[in-house]
Amino acid sequence: METITLGKTGLRVTKTSFGALPIQRISRAEAVKLVRRAVDGGINYFDTANAYTDSEEKLGEALEGIRQKVVISTKSAGKDKKTVLSHIEQSLRSLRTDYIDLFQFHNPAVLPDPADPDGPYAAALEMKEKGYIRHIGITNHRLGVAREAIASGNFETLQFPFCYLASEQDLDLVARCKAADMGFIAMKGLSGGLLNNAEACCAFMSQYDNVVPIWGIQHEWELDQWLALAEKAPRMTPELQAVIDRDRQELAGNFCRSCGYCLPCAAGIDIPQAARMSALLRRSPYQQYMSDEWYAKIHKVEECVHCDACKSRCPYGLDTPALLRLMLKDYDAFYAVHHNDK
Repeated sequence: METITLGKTGLRVTKTSFGALPIQRISRAEAVKLVRRAVDGGINYFDTANAYTDSEEKLGEALEGIRQKVVISTKSAGKDKKTVLSHIEQSLRSLRTDYIDLFQFHNPAVLPDPADPDGPYAAALEMKEKGYIRHIGITNHRLGVAREAIASGNFETLQFPFCYLASEQDLDLVARCKAADMGFIAMKGLSGGLLNNAEACCAFMSQYDNVVPIWGIQHEWELDQWLALAEKAPRMTPELQAVIDRDRQELAGNFCRSCGYCLPCAAGIDIPQAARMSALLRRSPYQQYMSDEWYAKIHKVEECVHCDACKSRCPYGLDTPALLRLMLKDYDAFYAVHHNDK
């Protein structure tokens, strides 16, 4: 399996890597089996977070006894030294390991200050000096914060959404990381499920020799798909480029990336799901969304209190309420035609 070096960390990781957020949705036995199959298939890099409920615990059980064969990254969104120290200590216990290869600050709104003795960065430095973490990185959804992180020189890696819907600004981040010898970890390589041609996604990523995509894996068929593509190592072809061009024309621009930072909603609206519904109706089996349950769920949009909190929180600057209104109109038109197809 193809491997690359994760920037200045020196960590050699598989180009096809395992995003472990989704394994919190399956049983422990299923998760352990899935992760061990991934290792047997050649994957050596696993990414999780303190916030992903029991994901760390499942990884810890699955990787016990083979820890030296793999690279593990985890995260904390703690805003002070005490909290981050507690999170790292818990991660070590959950992962059943005495060190974390890569510790990442989890989507901070502002960069952690290395000069603050009581801040989150101080915790990472202390744990690095003690040997409990080996490298320090950061994840984000905000272009401005990501640029500041690269320029600061305080982080060895950046994890950021990246797929073939990427804007020129996203591509610029990849180039900046390469120039700074900073590892670039691509999350949301399928744009939260909107992209359904895995080969095109894989071929796109292959064009960037400093990018490590972490594919979110929950099902065995997904793992089989990525292992097969890792063996095939697809490169860009005119046919795959045509797929990308069509999807970019349909999806690029003002679309919801399903990061969830708009939540919670005062009216109880599932904003990420609702804001993406128009695309989901046309890009996935739509019958599931024609049920009475989904009809009621989508129509929660009518209960919006117009507080604009979701709009203010969106790291992509989307006018979320406007997207929801457009989506509801589109959903109702689609429902009128297809609701008997369920």
